[in-house]
Amino acid sequence: MQFANPGMLWLMLVCLPLAGWWIWRRHTAHPSLQVSSTGPFRSLGRPARQYGLYAMYLLRLLAVCCLVVCLARPQTRDAWRTSKTEGTDIVIALDISSSMLARDFTPDRMEAAKKMAASFISGRENDNMGLVVFAGEAFTGVPMTTDRSLLTNYVSSLNREMLEDGTAIGDGLATSINRIKDGNAKSKSIILLTDGSNNTGIVAPLTAAEIARKYGIKVYTIGIGKNGTALYPVYNMFGRIEYQPQQVVIDEATLKKIASTTGGKYFRATGNSVLQDVFDEIDRLEKTEIDVKHFSHTEDCYLPWALAALALLVLELILRQTWLRTIP
Repeated sequence: MQFANPGMLWLMLVCLPLAGWWIWRRHTAHPSLQVSSTGPFRSLGRPARQYGLYAMYLLRLLAVCCLVVCLARPQTRDAWRTSKTEGTDIVIALDISSSMLARDFTPDRMEAAKKMAASFISGRENDNMGLVVFAGEAFTGVPMTTDRSLLTNYVSSLNREMLEDGTAIGDGLATSINRIKDGNAKSKSIILLTDGSNNTGIVAPLTAAEIARKYGIKVYTIGIGKNGTALYPVYNMFGRIEYQPQQVVIDEATLKKIASTTGGKYFRATGNSVLQDVFDEIDRLEKTEIDVKHFSHTEDCYLPWALAALALLVLELILRQTWLRTIP
């Protein structure tokens, strides 16, 4: 803590003459009663209220000291500090095609992926992260940032209607590469989550993988979907979604090739718990020691002292009107 006006603290010295004046006044301002002897009263001692009168004035002096501190403007100081921590550049590329509404996850694949992605983002406090979403096309939802709340809020707002339907894995990967390739971190990685096969888009998935390898970007691919069949959304003749069991089809060969080409790893997530395990493993794999600068700004913090002064004055007033009340 520092003070913007430290010279004001000298005003506390005024408490010394105030205390001396009050003690002198206590001994001279009250009327006295002359008696032949005070011997009979010596055994009674001093009543507690007498000490309370001194304590009451002490409360007032402490309140004055708190107000002086307020005038001195106590502050927390701006400062930069550098510490070593573990971090990296990461882009999450998330498939939001209609097949992500399949219900072999709870409540469906998209909601499960969103929940795990948000949890992963929250746990990577020192990373520079971005988010790309893709379906029939791809776009950058959140550019590279360290703002965790921005990322998690955007993830929670994702829905199927944001993009034309389809699965453009290559375009999603290429867009992710554009977002991360110019970063300063030594370690760069893309986490690609999809539940299907590339069926549209401009860039082929393996072409995008070669580009990622050229820039030294690792791609971790996650195939989302249980083995066998799952309830998939299907539009009926009235334009409403119905769920029908269909065979789960994931182009694992391509996803494995993308991962191996870039030095990453392929994962198959067949349930909520498995998906969480996948993110936990990636969290352990992708960490690099970096220097992080922390900034703290100056802020006045006089409010606690002002409240303390108010509390002391209120306490003195209560004592004066109750236990330590005197007759004029």
